[in-house]
Formats: sequence, structure tokens, C-alpha cells
Amino acid sequence: MDLYVMSKDTVVAEYINNSLKILNKRLCPMYLLYNGDLTGWLETRAIDSHRANSRLLKKALRLRERDDISTVVFVNGATITDNYWVKERDSNLKYDDVVFNKDYFSKLALWGNYDSFNRASKLKDKRTPELTNTGSFEKCWKLRDGQWWMLKKANHSELFSELFVYELGVRLNFNMAEYKRGKGCIMTKDFTEGAKVNFEPAYSFMGDDEDYINVYSKLKSIAPELIPDYVRLLFMDTITANPDRHTFNFGLLRNIQTGEIISLAPNFDNNMALISRGYPKNVKRKNDRLTEDFKELINYDKDLVKYVPKLSREDIAYVINKINMRVRKELIIEFVMNSYSQIESAIKKIRNTSKDF
Repeated sequence: MDLYVMSKDTVVAEYINNSLKILNKRLCPMYLLYNGDLTGWLETRAIDSHRANSRLLKKALRLRERDDISTVVFVNGATITDNYWVKERDSNLKYDDVVFNKDYFSKLALWGNYDSFNRASKLKDKRTPELTNTGSFEKCWKLRDGQWWMLKKANHSELFSELFVYELGVRLNFNMAEYKRGKGCIMTKDFTEGAKVNFEPAYSFMGDDEDYINVYSKLKSIAPELIPDYVRLLFMDTITANPDRHTFNFGLLRNIQTGEIISLAPNFDNNMALISRGYPKNVKRKNDRLTEDFKELINYDKDLVKYVPKLSREDIAYVINKINMRVRKELIIEFVMNSYSQIESAIKKIRNTSKDF
């Protein structure tokens, strides 16, 4: 199949006879610029086939071919969070024809119950953003007052953990995606505001390499102005024990008209942090992997310590009280502060041994 890769209504690349040619580097998806692999790029945009509701969704849509590529091409590779899409070379489709403006399949994608499956299977309009809604947790895109929100299934502990990271980030003036509590789910506001900017996951330029120093080095080479927010992202992951910061749940925002990098994407996807998998046994954070990794980063470039904020027990208590959910408050305060205290000690040591501070 010969395809055009589009940015809105601009052709940015063509795929002819299994060969990719970049036509517009400025507006081309970063993955294609760094990897030159159209098939790989399309696969990164596909709904996770291991999700139970993914299989129900494909069945309700009566997809004949359910592999990742066929699934993505069914909706022209379009997503909620960027302006990229694909079309056949002889197609007259425009961006307005493929952009999503309905959430008909949201209940089926999130809950997977039979009533939602039965209703979805009877719909004539089969275009849905759920086919390019990636990630391993059951989730959906929901329209509310013209704004897209991501709804993700969450139990009590997952809800609290996501809200805690969000509220603490807000208190520390970090760049945070907006979160709200839903019924049986956590709600995240689309931080691209309907693809007014393009979200480029870090996977586009890092692959699976999550190493802090390697990512820092890459950002320093392509967009050094993003480093403060990257340090703050890792700081939050560290103190809230989020081990799941992979290269698909952080990245860059780009201007849709110029392709210029605007900022690091706001902090999102923290449903494996803190108490989401149960209360920690190692409250003292002794030999804590994330804490040690963060300390290694700030020792690698000692200038990074200026981006590490001050944190107090009062900050944590304030956030817990604001969320107002039943949790073991003192244990959480102790757990977070024990990691922060180790970071603070490392910073004091850096300042005491460096002439630059």
C-alpha cells in the first residue's frame, strides 16, 4: 500500500514501494526523522491488543484484520494528541475528514460490559479515537464540553496516587497535566487541547532507553531548555516511587505550524506511583533504586541541583488533606520525606565539595 504521511493537510512523507521518503523535515513526526520506519511508527500508535476491551472493541467494529497496522490504518493513523495521519496516495481525504469529534465507543473501551458492546456494534459511524489510544490499562477518550478527557480505570489506591502526584506537582509549581477524580476512574485533561500542539513521545528519539543520563544528554543536544522540567519530572517520580516512567509516557510538545519544540509535555500517567500497588514495606527508602538513580543524575551534572525544589512535611500533609481520601497519612509522609531527605543530603554534599555553589 502506497501512503502519504500527513501533518494536517500537508504531505510530510511518502511511502512508495516499501520505501519512505521524507518531504518536509520541519513538520514530520520525530519518530520518522530518527528512525525512518513507517511500519514501526504506525505500530506505536495502535491500541494495546492485550487489553480485553481492545478485543471487544475490534469485534464490535467488525474489523476483518485486527493486527496493529490494519487497526491504525482503519482510522488513518489519527490520534487525539497530534495532527499526524496517513492516507493512500490517490485519496482525496482532508484532515477534517479524519479528525475525531465523537466518543461513541468510550463506554465499551473503558468498561467492556455487554450493553456497551451491543450498542457499539450497531453504530454506523465506526471512526473512533480508541483504536489509537495506547497503553496497557483500560481507558477511553471522553468528550466533555468540547474538551477531550482521558478516563482510566482506577481503584482507591490508584486514584489517590494519581491525585497526590498531581496536587503535589501543582503545589510545587511543576508542569502538570490536569487530573480529576471520576467514578471508578481517574480523569486526565488532554494537554494538547485537541492537537493544538503535537505530542511527541520520548520513544520517538530514545527508543526504549529510559536511562536518566542518556535522556538528559539527548535533551541537552536537541532542546536544552527542557532540562529543568525533566529534572522535576524525575524528582517527582523519585519521591513518589513511580517506577513506570517509560519513553511513551513523557515527551515533547511541538508547534504544529513550524515544528519547533515548545516544551516538555506536562507530567502525566502516575497510576503506578506511591500506594497504587499497596503500602510500601521499605518506608525508610533504604537502598532505594529510584532515589539512587536520581542522585546519580545530579552528581553527573551538579548544576542540575538548582532545579530541585524544597519540600516539607507540611506540603505533603496539605496535599493529602486536600484530596480527602482515607489513607495512612503518616506513613505516606514518612515515605516521601525519607526519599527527599536522601536527595537533600546529596545536594548538600555536592554544594560542600563544589566551588561553583
